[in-house]
Amino acid sequence: MGKQRKAKRIKWGVAGCGRYSELTFIPALEFLRKSSLESLFSNSPKRAKELYDKYGATAHFSNYDEFLKSNINAVYIGSVNADHYEQVKKAAEAGKNILCEKPLAMSSSQAEELVKICEKNNVLLAVNYAHRFHPLVLKAKEIFDSQMLGKLTSIHMNFNIDIPPSNNFRFNKDLSGGGALRDLGTHLIDLMRFFGGEIQTIDGVIDNIIYKSEVEDFASAIIKFKSNGYGHFCVSFNNKKAFNRIEILGHKGAVSIENLIGKKNVSAKLNILLEGEGRKAFRKRGNKLLYLLKSVQNSFLKNEQPMITGYDGLINLQLMEELENKCRK
Repeated sequence: MGKQRKAKRIKWGVAGCGRYSELTFIPALEFLRKSSLESLFSNSPKRAKELYDKYGATAHFSNYDEFLKSNINAVYIGSVNADHYEQVKKAAEAGKNILCEKPLAMSSSQAEELVKICEKNNVLLAVNYAHRFHPLVLKAKEIFDSQMLGKLTSIHMNFNIDIPPSNNFRFNKDLSGGGALRDLGTHLIDLMRFFGGEIQTIDGVIDNIIYKSEVEDFASAIIKFKSNGYGHFCVSFNNKKAFNRIEILGHKGAVSIENLIGKKNVSAKLNILLEGEGRKAFRKRGNKLLYLLKSVQNSFLKNEQPMITGYDGLINLQLMEELENKCRK
């Protein structure tokens, strides 16, 4: 396939009609002037029709191949994790640019294959790691990159929520691939790499502390960055109340971000402590997904690589697998 022509408008097909697609993705998409919802796909014809009626899409399908033949030039894949591989592969072979939910696939070998298939078909592949796009995360990154904090010593992150076991696909290992690590930890691994650079080693624990199910309800890891410094994160499905935050510590200062992780529709808070200066704090409300969608839309319209690529999805999966393998020994 030759180089794609630049599109004037992104005509989205949404594959997977779960609650996230219904309540988060599609409502955010409606804010974009150069994007539109065209087609919906679900294995359940009834569910596809429900979202079709609710949002006024052009068409709805329960056959994925027919869905890909509809009037779309980009696909959002928000299906269960086990469906990502086949759906990304078919979308790439059909020449559609892709935004896929995390994790990109069930294994790093699948993810590596998907990256190659997209490259072969000149298709752009992005992964939904929306936390990178919040304005306060970008501000903290700017402060860190400017060396105002000095040499990095450590990064600490927490993402703890309460999700009791249910018939949700997250608790079916064949559909999800894992529990708190793959659902929540993947976001923190991505943020660790965003701030500290590539990761040299990862080690930690995976356990079921409160809830017993096929997947873990707790994971914690310590990492060593290739450049300098260390990182630590903790994720869980078993906390009704938790202080979820990001802390970046350097030799000369520190920044923290509160009310960002695991929060919606509230103002996040950035705290800045620098040597020789008083404490500063900034608050900002922002729709992380909307910021990501604006960036992805711009990349697809210009036929340029997105900020977060399939390669990022591959690396994040490799790191999760490394931790899982160590914890099985």
